[in-house]
Amino acid sequence: MNLSLEQNYQILLDQIQKAAEKAGRDPGSIRLLAVSKKVEPERLRILWNLGQRCFGENRVQEARVKIPEMPTGGEWHFIGGLQTNKAREAVECFDVVESVDRMELALELEKRAAVAGKRLKILLEVNVGGEAAKHGCPPEKAAELLAAVGQLGRLEVKGLMAIPPFREDPETARPFFAQLKAIRDRLEQSSGLDLAELSMGMSHDFPIAIAEGATLVRIGTALFGSRGP
Repeated sequence: MNLSLEQNYQILLDQIQKAAEKAGRDPGSIRLLAVSKKVEPERLRILWNLGQRCFGENRVQEARVKIPEMPTGGEWHFIGGLQTNKAREAVECFDVVESVDRMELALELEKRAAVAGKRLKILLEVNVGGEAAKHGCPPEKAAELLAAVGQLGRLEVKGLMAIPPFREDPETARPFFAQLKAIRDRLEQSSGLDLAELSMGMSHDFPIAIAEGATLVRIGTALFGSRGP
């Protein structure tokens, strides 16, 4: 049965609420990040009219065209691997860059944010699964990266992001979500910073991520259907 976008959205909001309540958490502490790659603005405006304001894109070129066609006042997150030569456009387009995983990228974002006269919110991406094909700093380097980024004036670290190894059984992601939260807790304690955001969990495993402390769940397929890589 093919459900409408409106139906998918309501189902997801209900599932997020139930997962939060089951975990003894306030549902209002968890936000749905609608991963909108390859989704035309007309469909995104349906979600906008239902109250969705937080959207995620993983291609700068696509976002450059799409974001100006949407109403103002939304919050746009970049969630893909970011090359330094795309930093200027990322700073211009996005409110949050979730995938800062190395100092080279942080320095380029800092430079471009200074030119643009803005402060940029970022998340540090941690490679909790140790996968060579995935972006993210090694867990043991997260404190070092946080300390170095903390010396920059234009970047504001709001928390951490991770993409655990994909397995059919969503329960297998639980240790990785728990690991990210543990890393965040240690970094908060050692740095004294408020790193409130934990961006983790996608369409197939977000209830597990919520149980382990996610504040942002990145959902595309369960909202929009399969759109390819």
